[in-house]
Amino acid sequence: MTDQIIPILMPKWGLSMSEGTLAAWHVEEGTEISPGDEIMDVETDKIANVVEAADGGFLRRRVGMDGEVYPVRALLGVLASASVSDAEIDAYIDTFKMPEVAEEEDAGPSYEFAELSAGRIRYTERSGEGTPVVLIHGFGGDLDNWLFNIDALSESAPVYALDLPGHGQSSKAVDNPGLATLVSAVTQLMDHLSIDKAHLVGHSMGGLVAGQTAIENPSRIASITLIGSAGLGSEINADYIGGFVSSVSNRQLKPILKSLFADESLVSRSMVDELLKYKRLDGVQAFLEALQTSLFSNGKQSITIEAGLSTLDCPTQIIWGAKDAVIPSSHANALSGAEVTIIDGAGHMVQMEEASRVNELINKQF
Repeated sequence: MTDQIIPILMPKWGLSMSEGTLAAWHVEEGTEISPGDEIMDVETDKIANVVEAADGGFLRRRVGMDGEVYPVRALLGVLASASVSDAEIDAYIDTFKMPEVAEEEDAGPSYEFAELSAGRIRYTERSGEGTPVVLIHGFGGDLDNWLFNIDALSESAPVYALDLPGHGQSSKAVDNPGLATLVSAVTQLMDHLSIDKAHLVGHSMGGLVAGQTAIENPSRIASITLIGSAGLGSEINADYIGGFVSSVSNRQLKPILKSLFADESLVSRSMVDELLKYKRLDGVQAFLEALQTSLFSNGKQSITIEAGLSTLDCPTQIIWGAKDAVIPSSHANALSGAEVTIIDGAGHMVQMEEASRVNELINKQF
C-alpha cells in the first residue's frame, strides 16, 4: 500500500535554500489533516514560516524532530489512511530515498545579472508559458521577498524577480535615488529580456514602482497587482521607515522588522543579520537616506499614483494584510474599479505570511 503513503518533505523556498530547521510541529500523530492546514514551522537562513499541508490524510508518523536541521526534501513526516499498517509505515520510512534533483537545480542558485544604463541589476527567472510576470520588491527588500511566490506562479507563466537599484545585489552607486530611477530599471530590464508585455506585481514601494511603470508604459502592461502598496495615500509608518534606515545593530533593527509581520516570530535572527549585512555595504546607507527623502519625506508618502492608475485600461487588483502596520489597509480602497482583497491575520509582508492565498489571487490575473 505504499501508493497510499504520502511523504511530508522539507520544503525548498528560494534558490539558495539547501536546508532548514524544523522549528515546531503544529499537529500530533493521528491527526487528520486537510490540504492547506498549518502543520509545522520551518526556519531558513532567510525567514521562518509555516508549512501548509499539500495533501490530506492522517499524520501517521512524525519523523522530523523539533529543533533539528534537515536538508531540502528530507522526510519529515508520513501521511496515510488508517488502512495502512504500522509495519508498512515503518518499511516506507526505512527505505525512503530523497527525491532526485534535476541537474540544473542541483547546480545552485541561478541568479542572472544585466548590465543596464540603470546599473548592474540582479534578477532571477523561472520558465513558463504565456505572458511573463515581473515581481518588484519594496523599500530595503530584494528578490528574496518573493521566496514563497516565484515557483508557485511559474506554474502558470514565466516569472522574473529583480533587485531594484541600490538593493540586494544590484548596483549601489545610484546617481538619482528616486521613483524615476527605479521605474527606468524595470523598463530597461524588460527591454533587456525582450518582454513586450507583462503582468506587474509590486509590493509596498514596489507597488508604487509597478504602478508608475504602468502609467508610463500602458501598452506593455497585461495586469497590475499591488500588494500593501505605496502610492495610494499619504499615510505611512514613519517610525518604521526611519528606524529601518537608521538601525545599525541587531538590537535596533529586530523590533523595527517586527512591524512587517502580524506574526512577529517570523522575524528570525538570520533575517536581521542578512539585512544588517546589506545595510553595511558601501553606498547603501547614503542610498537609503536619499530614497527616504525622495519618497517618504516629513513622515508622509511624497508621491501618489491613484489618479494615473485610474486612466489605465487593464485588470488591476489590490491585496492587503488586515494587520498591516506599515501602510494602512484603508489605502486598498483608494482606486475605483480595482478588485480589492483584504487578508485577515496578515501584516505588511502578506505575500510571505499568506503566500498560498496571494499566489491564488495573482494567478487569477493570467
